[in-house]
Amino acid sequence: MIKVCHITSVHPVEDVRIFQKECVSLANAGYDVYLVQQGESYEKKGVQIVGFGAPSANRLQRMLFTARKAYQKALNINADVYHLHDPELLPYGMKLKRRGKTVIFDSHEDIPADISEKEWLPGFLRKWISLLYTWYENHCFLRIDAVIGVTPHQYERIRKQCSKAALVTNYPILEDCPAPSFHERKVVFPGMISPLWNIHILLNALETIPNVTLELRSRNVEEPYGSTLRALPGWKKVNFPGRVSHAEVVQLLSQCSCGVALAHPCANSGGNLGTLGNTKIFEYMMAGLPVVCTNFILWREFVERWQCGICVNPEDADEIASAVSYLLDHPDEARRMGMNGRKAAEQEFNWGVEEKNLLALYRAALGVCEEDGHSLEEDMSAINTQTPPPHGQTM
Repeated sequence: MIKVCHITSVHPVEDVRIFQKECVSLANAGYDVYLVQQGESYEKKGVQIVGFGAPSANRLQRMLFTARKAYQKALNINADVYHLHDPELLPYGMKLKRRGKTVIFDSHEDIPADISEKEWLPGFLRKWISLLYTWYENHCFLRIDAVIGVTPHQYERIRKQCSKAALVTNYPILEDCPAPSFHERKVVFPGMISPLWNIHILLNALETIPNVTLELRSRNVEEPYGSTLRALPGWKKVNFPGRVSHAEVVQLLSQCSCGVALAHPCANSGGNLGTLGNTKIFEYMMAGLPVVCTNFILWREFVERWQCGICVNPEDADEIASAVSYLLDHPDEARRMGMNGRKAAEQEFNWGVEEKNLLALYRAALGVCEEDGHSLEEDMSAINTQTPPPHGQTM
């Protein structure tokens, strides 16, 4: 049995993408799977969790010392494959490669672009650090065995650097959800409350809509942005009890009439192209809710194709208000869009689809043929001919 070790020095315990999706899928496929993460050690869903304790609170110490601590734990496992999830682990990936291990890097974001927008970095340094990281990333990607990207524009860059690259998006694990009733004038946003999601513009839009409630749920409120939001007139329409469980969020979605995802275009989203790395819009679709979302090229393509929502300029309060009002005032149309979104999630936008790409990449990286009818040539062909933008959209 092939032993696989996933390593993260940054992500939370049982991270959805790392543990619930990738590790569990690999365990179900017959791999002997370990996950090195913060916290304690235990076993769950066929995955051996190896905890390295508490991560460093300081960002620099985390990069220097927590990553090393995670690497030392992973080295003791003596796995055949090491799957890394954080950029500060790349130097240790090179060490593992020199030890003869198969090394895969999972790039959850467009990291060079993300660095260029890090507010905690001095502005004059961001460009140079981004360029330096890009050079080092290229150096590593040419030497390790495989690289995974989460969204098309990022994957296009990665596949030029690594001969075995795959697009494995962040679509949600398909689950049964209670059908929304569309009886209440509620709009929902469960997620990080930050300027990235244009909550302030949403509040300005909702201020003009009668009898509407914005249901906010979050475990992370960026400050001083949270204080700014609370001072807006539109805050009186907000219900915000704070953080709740996943089960409570699923139940909440069934009580609402639409979900909002007004992401601001940024370097990490490929500008106006958009990203498939964020799950929010797909979770609304899975719950049977129509979406009011940013008019990204990628999002607009499938929202219009499936007729499951309305795309808007995320910085235009009037446009947002018009879209939300239409769905609240036309519950039968909202229900139809929601049902279309659920069908889209069942057929196209779910982890079961992406799991196949992950398993194909593993077979290709290992150079093995399994007894499920897959040949190495077929797997290589599959990952090398992935068409990133849907329906012929160009980058």
